[in-house]
Amino acid sequence: MSRSCQVTPSGSDPLVAGTLPRFRAGPRFAQAEPGACLACRRSAGLAFGRLEPPPNRLPDPILGDAYAEQVMRRLDPGYDKRRFGTSQMGLVAVVRTKAHDDWARSFLAEHPDAVVLHLGCGLDARAYRVDPPATVDWYDLDYPAVIELRQQLLPPREHYTLIGSSVTDLTWLERVPRSRPVLMIAEGLVPYLTETDVRRLLTSVVDAFPTGRLQFDTVPVWAWRTSKWDPTLRKYDAQFHCGFNTPAALAEWHPRLEYVDEAPMYDSPILMAKAPANARRMYRLLNLLPGMKRSTRIVRFRF
Repeated sequence: MSRSCQVTPSGSDPLVAGTLPRFRAGPRFAQAEPGACLACRRSAGLAFGRLEPPPNRLPDPILGDAYAEQVMRRLDPGYDKRRFGTSQMGLVAVVRTKAHDDWARSFLAEHPDAVVLHLGCGLDARAYRVDPPATVDWYDLDYPAVIELRQQLLPPREHYTLIGSSVTDLTWLERVPRSRPVLMIAEGLVPYLTETDVRRLLTSVVDAFPTGRLQFDTVPVWAWRTSKWDPTLRKYDAQFHCGFNTPAALAEWHPRLEYVDEAPMYDSPILMAKAPANARRMYRLLNLLPGMKRSTRIVRFRF
């Protein structure tokens, strides 16, 4: 049975506010594969999480993502009247996004002819924030329903292509040029895949391109195993499906793959600079606990 893809309002919670069918949800939207509707709800929540309220309206925001604010004004008619709290997990997510953006800019400065694969893009306006040169071909990939929503909410760009597909259906690789350096960005994606699917994804990208960089975030095994009780994940009927205590070991999956570095988020200088004093104290305490300092981190590999 088909169903329309929508975000159902839930009280005053901005993470699930807004109704999507008014944005011309057509038959393809309604016939999306299982998980697409959930993906739209996560995408809407992710867009809210990156609004940086209230820092987004301060002189020195972390992202300053005007596109995210525009998107949420369309998704939520009452957005301008909302009073956002100071979600510390939301702040960590914004800092993580900033780290991914900075790594992407660094790679593209060295490889201005690169192909970018932004996997599980949701409603993230990363291509607009990073604003790569015209010599870069950028591909945003997510479920077809999410891509249709993006087309209704975000403007087109030159050298920018949307692909509606499950990340794990690797036939999408046939639609991108594979003779140039590649940058694969997968923010907020890998923990939701099985280890088998993560391995297939990484090794397939390495096999398809001559050289490149892979950047994504991971969680440790304990976070994966306890995710079924996480209240934020339960809100979206989601849970993690893999975790890695030593992400560097993933380089063993392919002879060309080499671990570069990683960036834990809880001791990020930006996080410490932007967080309120009570939150900074909490982060310092978390960093003292075994396993917590690296419970949220992004990692880089090259080949």
